[in-house]
Amino acid sequence: MRLSSRLFIASLCTLAACGGETASNNDAVQSAGTAADSTALAAAATLALGPGEAMLAVPGGRIWYKVSGTGTGTPMFLIHGGPGMGSFYMKSMEALGDDRPVVRYDQLGTGKSDRMTDTALMKIPRYVEELDSLRRALKYDKVVLNGNSWGTIVAIEYYKAHPDKVAGILFSGEAFDIAAAEKEINKAVAQLSPEAQKAFAQYNVDKNLEAPAYKKAVDEFYAKNVWRHPVMADVDSTMQLMGAEQYRYFQGENETMIVGALRGYNAVPDLPKIKVPVLMTTGEFDELGPTLIEQHAKLIPGAKYIVYKDAAHVTQWDAAEQSVKDARAFFRAVDGRK
Repeated sequence: MRLSSRLFIASLCTLAACGGETASNNDAVQSAGTAADSTALAAAATLALGPGEAMLAVPGGRIWYKVSGTGTGTPMFLIHGGPGMGSFYMKSMEALGDDRPVVRYDQLGTGKSDRMTDTALMKIPRYVEELDSLRRALKYDKVVLNGNSWGTIVAIEYYKAHPDKVAGILFSGEAFDIAAAEKEINKAVAQLSPEAQKAFAQYNVDKNLEAPAYKKAVDEFYAKNVWRHPVMADVDSTMQLMGAEQYRYFQGENETMIVGALRGYNAVPDLPKIKVPVLMTTGEFDELGPTLIEQHAKLIPGAKYIVYKDAAHVTQWDAAEQSVKDARAFFRAVDGRK
């Protein structure tokens, strides 16, 4: 879920400017918003596949994926956020390849996968089947899931549909209760500068995405609650192939007003039914609310909860080294190893 940066015009449950690099990030976002479709279409048509990379036909087109690593542990699937973000920002988790095969893939319509504009395809069960198609194609009997933001929704829905295929799950910046998450986001907005709060309030009236004050407020929100320590080169690469259509369909144009297809989604009643090991992680300043996420973690039998200091929603950037370390320890325990 949450990726957006003026997608608020084109983004991830999650991307914003940081400190003195605000201008360069704005350029990347504007480029994504005005040229993402043509750039992505051209990239998909001319995509050169590297080591471990391949395309898989699924309903609606082809998805790109990459298998890396030489480890023999249970294979891990990285499930990115957005909807529409692409998997590039999660590539730090490929460091676990010495433990297990790591599968990083772009959901249809995002990243290096074929574009998708048909809203009939933008249904959660299709994303679940897409993931299972990839598992079957790779001939993996059992897997572990590592989902971020919107990716946690795909992960829990996949577990509900195929519990016998999942050995363990890492939920990062989960989005299980959209109504509650929206309240947390607005609490974060209420902690912004008076100028930013005023700009968001004005946007809710005139819906002017191009107002300078609104753009500045978005930058402030992202820098505090979406990511605090982004890798700017990775931001540029991620935003270039953003699937804006999915974001708008599921979310809307504004992080603080969830008006899309995700409105009303609630997987909280399913949490006590999870029977596999779970690690729940979040950042201290996550837009979705560490307190809410901790409450959800307590509903999952035996779940472990970790909050990263000075981190926001995208802990894959804000706490990259520790996130990899904790994921390694957790999934080794799932495999029965130290």
